[in-house]
Parts: sequence; structure tokens; C-alpha cells
Amino acid sequence: MSSGRGRVYPGMATVEADISMSVDGYVTGPDLDTHPGYGRGGERLHAWLGHDEGRRLSAATFAASGAVVTGRRVYDDTDGWASENGFFGMPVFVVTHRPHEPVTRGGTTFTFVTGGVRAAIGAAVTAAGGRNVHIMGGASVIRQALRAGLVNRLRLHVVPLLLGSGTALFDTALFDGEPGPALEIEEAVGTPEATHLSYRCDWLAP
Repeated sequence: MSSGRGRVYPGMATVEADISMSVDGYVTGPDLDTHPGYGRGGERLHAWLGHDEGRRLSAATFAASGAVVTGRRVYDDTDGWASENGFFGMPVFVVTHRPHEPVTRGGTTFTFVTGGVRAAIGAAVTAAGGRNVHIMGGASVIRQALRAGLVNRLRLHVVPLLLGSGTALFDTALFDGEPGPALEIEEAVGTPEATHLSYRCDWLAP
């Protein structure tokens, strides 16, 4: 394990990566160009949010969070959650290569960070004021955060679906051929249409 990895915000916010995925490891279906957002067949990855149990689980996650990190493609695909008046009600940091002035919708301010995932998470930790930092994807942002050793909790919403192709969350290059962090199961919860698994990431384990 690279000595550069490890928790960089001791005593501060828990940084959690949270995403829905198929049993075979995809976070979108294929053909994003013709099926933007979820990909072909990918809508089912988020069907668990259509049930009361899933909505309560999601609400509890955001209630414990003080800031959100997401990618520019997710922001663009949702039109910045304009139809939901910003949705989050907390600071959101958007990882991007394209500079953009901050956007405020309702109680949510979207700040565009061009300095990379580490800079975005650092800003989110400061803004969160000791509450959790929620990395909601997409896959590239979560992979970058994992590769940098910045994730303390990994939460996967595993949907009983075999997509066969699409956007994979994990790949062989994720940790440059080295093992990733040791994972300790914290919680496993079943709701209609998904199993929700939370793991603590131990970057110091051999």
C-alpha cells in the first residue's frame, strides 16, 4: 500500500462513498450516449428509492451529512437538480475540469472545484463542520477518492440485476495492482429491490 494513502482528516468528518450498483459491478447500463444518465436498463439501479424503506435510508444518510461531493457529469445530467430546487440543502462540491461560477438553488450552493478530488473533498470536510462528507459519484469520482485513500466508509446499494456491461465501479487499475483497504462490514440492510452494505475502510491494515 502506498504510504501516500490513508485518512487525511483525522478527528474530522467521515468521508463516505455511496453508490448503487448491479450485482456484476456496474453503476450505469451501457449506451450512455443514447440513454443519458442511467444507461440502457440502468433505471432499475435506483428503483429502491421508490419504496418507503429506501427513502428512509437515504434520508438518514443525508441527515448525517454536512456536504456532498459529486462529478460534473452527474451535475450536468441532472441539470444541477434544478427541478428539485437544488435538492440537498447543504454545500455541494462538483469535481470538474471546466471552471464555473458557484450556483445557488434553494438552500444548496454548488461550488465547482478544478483542483481535483482531493481538493474537493478537503473543501467539503471544511464545509461539513464535523458532519459526514457524502461522495455520491459518479464512478470516476469514487474511484479517484478510493485511489487517493480518502474514503473512510464505502456504502454500496447492490441491486439484483445483471447488466452485463456499462460503467464499472471497480477495475483492475484501481489501486495500481496493490491491494485496496481492508474492509470491515458495518451494516447490511435489505429493502425492496436492493441490499445496502456499509463497510469501514481500514487503510492501515497490512
